[in-house]
Amino acid sequence: MFPGWLAILLEDPITTCLSPSVYDMICKLGFEVRESCDINSIVTQNGEVCWKAATDCVVYTPSAQALDYRASVRRLGPVCEAVHLHLSSMTKGQFEVQYAPWLQWTSSPELFAEVFDALESLQSPAISLSLMKLTACLERALGDVFLLIGKECPFLLRDLLASEELAQVFGLPVMDVLRIFVGSPCGLNLRNVLWHGFASPHEIPPMYCSMMVVLTAGLGQLLKSYLQQSELPWAPRPLITLPDLEDGAVFPEVTQEVLSVLEEVMKKSTFILRTMLPYWEVALVKFKSHRFADCATLLLTQLEAGLRRLFATVNKCPKRLLTAESTALYTTLDEILAKHLNDGEINQLPLFLGEPAMEFLWDFLNHQQGPRVRDHLSHGEINLPEFPKEITDQLLAFSTVLLLRFVGEELASVLKEKAAIKSLVRLAEGYSARFHPVSLLRKQVLSCEESIRAWPLLPLPREAEEHVARLEGSCETNACNSLMIKITYELYHHIPENHCVFPDLDHLPIEKWPWPLRELSSFRVPTLFCPRAVLEVLAVLQHIGRRCADVSRQVAASWVRRRRQWAEKTLRSRQRQNFVYMSRSVKLLSPVLLLILLLIALELVNIHVVLGQSIDEYQQYLKFLKSILQYTENLVAHTSPKKNKWIETIELTHTALLRIWTFSEKKQMLIHLAKKSTSKAVL
Repeated sequence: MFPGWLAILLEDPITTCLSPSVYDMICKLGFEVRESCDINSIVTQNGEVCWKAATDCVVYTPSAQALDYRASVRRLGPVCEAVHLHLSSMTKGQFEVQYAPWLQWTSSPELFAEVFDALESLQSPAISLSLMKLTACLERALGDVFLLIGKECPFLLRDLLASEELAQVFGLPVMDVLRIFVGSPCGLNLRNVLWHGFASPHEIPPMYCSMMVVLTAGLGQLLKSYLQQSELPWAPRPLITLPDLEDGAVFPEVTQEVLSVLEEVMKKSTFILRTMLPYWEVALVKFKSHRFADCATLLLTQLEAGLRRLFATVNKCPKRLLTAESTALYTTLDEILAKHLNDGEINQLPLFLGEPAMEFLWDFLNHQQGPRVRDHLSHGEINLPEFPKEITDQLLAFSTVLLLRFVGEELASVLKEKAAIKSLVRLAEGYSARFHPVSLLRKQVLSCEESIRAWPLLPLPREAEEHVARLEGSCETNACNSLMIKITYELYHHIPENHCVFPDLDHLPIEKWPWPLRELSSFRVPTLFCPRAVLEVLAVLQHIGRRCADVSRQVAASWVRRRRQWAEKTLRSRQRQNFVYMSRSVKLLSPVLLLILLLIALELVNIHVVLGQSIDEYQQYLKFLKSILQYTENLVAHTSPKKNKWIETIELTHTALLRIWTFSEKKQMLIHLAKKSTSKAVL
C-alpha cells in the first residue's frame, strides 16, 4: 500500500511532538509549586495589573546575566493559576468592563472577548486557537510600540521582545516576564509551539492563555502612562486585507460533498496524528460558521505538523519531529520545504510530494508576491474578519487531496470516483506556480501587450493627422525604425521552431507586425528552487515590465485627455503642437514597447541559461538589462502629464535601441547563449 520507508506513518506511536524537556516546561513546571496567590495582589478591583506580582517571580542565573527560565516558570505557576480562576469567576460583561479599555491599544481589541468565550467553553482546541491569535495580535501591537521610538521593526518576536526600544517603554523586568511566556525557546515559548504545530490541544494549560490576556491589559496600562509622559502620538499601523487571488485560485469553491469526504478522510489518514485530530475537526466547524481566518490558521499549523512528520520519515531523522531544545533549531516549514537539508543533503520530501504539491505550498506560503498566508496570520498583520474565503477554499481543497494520499487504496479509489474529488485530484496533479516571479512576469507581459494593442483604437483628429504626416520621415524616426527592424529580425530567429515566423517587416505596417508573446508564454520554465542568479534577473525583468505597463497607462490616459481637448478646442497653441509630437511618438513607442516585451518573453524562456554565464558575463548581462530598465523609467518620467516631453522620448528610444542592437551583436543575451549550449550538445 505504501513504500516501505513510509510504514512508520501507519504505526502512529507518537503521543506528543514536544521533546521531554519542553513537555516538562509547559505541562508540569507551572504546577509544581502548590500555593495559592491572592488575586488582589495581582489585579486590583479596577482591573489594574500589579506587575510586581509577576516580576518578583522572575529568577535570574547566579551571574545575573541571564534568565533562569525553569525556576521562573515554576514560581509564576501559582500567579497564572490565580489569574485563571479570577477570569473563570467573571461574567463576560464584567470582563469587558474591567479589561476592555486596556486592550484597545491592540489592533484587534474585539479578539479578547472571543478569547474569554474560549476559556469559558473549556474546549482545549478553542483555547489553543485563541492563544495563537492572541500572541499574533500582541506581536503586532508591540511592533507598533517599537515604532514609537525605533525605525525598523524586528521580524521575529524574540528579537522584538529583546529590543531596547520596548524596554524603554515598558521596563526591562516586564519584558523579562514576556520573554518567559512567548519570547525564547528556553521558556514556555507558547507562540512558537502552537504556530508551528508542535503542541496538541490538551498540552496547553488554559491558565497560560488567561495570564496572557491579563498581561496584555497590563501592557496597555503601562503604554498609556508612557504616552502621557512622552506626549508621543499613538498611531498603530493599519491591518492589511489580503487581495483576491484572481487567477491564482485553482480549486473551485469547497462544496458540502468535499467537506463530507474530508470529514471521513481525516479520521483515517495517517498524515494526521491522532492527538492533533481535534484541530482538524474544529477547522471544519470554523469553516462552516464562516470563520475563514480561524479555519486557515488551524489548517496551516496542522499541515506543518503533518509535513514535519513526513519530512522526518522520508529523510530518516525521526528526532526532527519533536520540538528542539534551546541549543538546536526547530524543524519548521522553511526547512521542510527547502531543496537541501541543513547538512547539505537532498531533502527527500519534495521528491515524495511531487512538484505540483510543492509549487502550491511555495505559492501560498513562501513566494514574496504570493499571499504568504502563514506569515501574515502568525505576525498579526491581517484583518481577520475580512480574511478571504477563497484562500481558505484553496487550503481545504489541497488538504483533502493530500490526506487522500495517506488512506488505504480501497477507500482512496472509492472516494476519487466522486465527481468533486476527481476534479480536485486532477487540478492538484496539474498545479503549476501562480505566484512565482516567472508566472507573474508572464502575466505581466501579456497584460501589457493587451494594453499597448489598445492604442491604435484611439483615432487621431483629422487636423492632427495632417500635422503628423508632415513630421513623418524625420532622420531620427527613420533610424529608430531601421534599428527596430534589425533587432526584431534577430529576435525572431530565436523564437522556437514551432512558433517561428519571418515576415518581411520592411513591407508590413508596424501595427501588423506579429508578436508571438502568447505562444511564448506557453513554454514550460522550471520554477521550483530557482537559484539566486535566476531570481535576480527575473526581478530586473519584472521591473522593466512594470515600467512598460506604466508607460502604456500614461500614454492611453494622456491621449484620451488631449484628443478631447483638441476636439473641444481648449488647447493652447503650444499644447496643440505638443499633441502632434505626442502622436508621432506614440506611433514609435507602440512597437518599441512590444519589442521589449518580446525580448523579455524570449529571455524568460531561456532564463536558466544564466547559470552557465561566467561572473563577468553575468555582471555585463545585468548591466545591459538595467540599461533597458533605465530607459523605461525615463519613458515613465517623460510621458507623465507633468512633463509631456514627447520629442525627447524619440531621442531616448534611439539611444536605447542602439544599445540593444550593440549588445545583441555581442551574442551575450540568454537567447544567444542557449543556442550556443544547444550547438555544443549536438556536437
